[in-house]
Amino acid sequence: MGLPEINIEFVGKAVTAIKRSQLGIVALILKDNTKTFDSVIYKSVEEVKAEDWTPNNLDYIQKTFAGTPSKIIIERLGVDVVDYNVALTRLNNKRFNYLAIPQIEQDATVLISTWIKTKRENQKKTFKAVLPTEVADHEGIINFTTTGIKVGEKEYTTAEYTARIAGILAGLPFTRSATYYELNEVDSITEIEDPDKAVDDGELILINDGENIKIGRGVNSLTTTTVAKTEDFKSIRVMEVQDMMKDDIRSTYDKEYVGKVNNTYDNQVLFIRSVNAYCNGLADEEILDPKYENKVFISIRKQRLAWEGIGTDTSEWDDQKVKEMSFKKNVFLAGNVKIVDAMEDLDLDIAI
Repeated sequence: MGLPEINIEFVGKAVTAIKRSQLGIVALILKDNTKTFDSVIYKSVEEVKAEDWTPNNLDYIQKTFAGTPSKIIIERLGVDVVDYNVALTRLNNKRFNYLAIPQIEQDATVLISTWIKTKRENQKKTFKAVLPTEVADHEGIINFTTTGIKVGEKEYTTAEYTARIAGILAGLPFTRSATYYELNEVDSITEIEDPDKAVDDGELILINDGENIKIGRGVNSLTTTTVAKTEDFKSIRVMEVQDMMKDDIRSTYDKEYVGKVNNTYDNQVLFIRSVNAYCNGLADEEILDPKYENKVFISIRKQRLAWEGIGTDTSEWDDQKVKEMSFKKNVFLAGNVKIVDAMEDLDLDIAI
């Protein structure tokens, strides 16, 4: 009798996907000796007490909230602490979308980049980080490189403004990308000579269109594509959708299936139907392409290899037989989806 509840949960997640997309969470690591607490969570800028932070740190928090994330998790370190591992350990089991460290030293960006990559690849976390001038070549790292950012009388370093960028990315809905997002508070920047090359090199930059300062293109630091990581993986928006789907499917599977449902073919089919209902819901919201066949299915290749790996001869098994022969505790699934990106490039030929 579990199927209707699972379907309801998945459909509910699909219906609320756009709303949830603009409720991302930012994690900040700040060095501050004003108070002695380790961690604090703010859900609105009104909750922030000015007396708890130095003026600079208060400004970073306010800049982050300007992007309207759902909340900010702050891990505080003493000003003399050099090692960020203590704060990273505290973040390890917390849920957040984007990490920023506005006081980070340039030689520490590699450490943070490596930590994000490890969490994404080994622990299947969906963490991402906005880092200053960090050529990470990875979809989980946004390489922000703009310098000379002037807001009123104050000039911000690249590292300092990562907090603002993280807040923007966490607060964006799936109805738009970060490309051409205007930062109305910025008066001027040090303009990049070749912005096209910078974007191609995986840099998130600010540009001046003559009237407004805005994000050039919503790209992460990935530059090396493979069969597994295509050009689509360079898009911050595409990765945000992909990460949301991973979180939704994994959390529902963990909550409703792990240790509770026998691993039979029929039960696998029920789960697959639920996931496909979720994909259909995302297609209805145009997060996935409604014209594409977005679906998951049992991976015949992996299931066959699993049986052959323990010495079973599967040469006489047809594909349906392989599907029906569930393997131990494993559920081998595969799938195809087409994530819809925002309109950005126009190619228009007009004949006269």
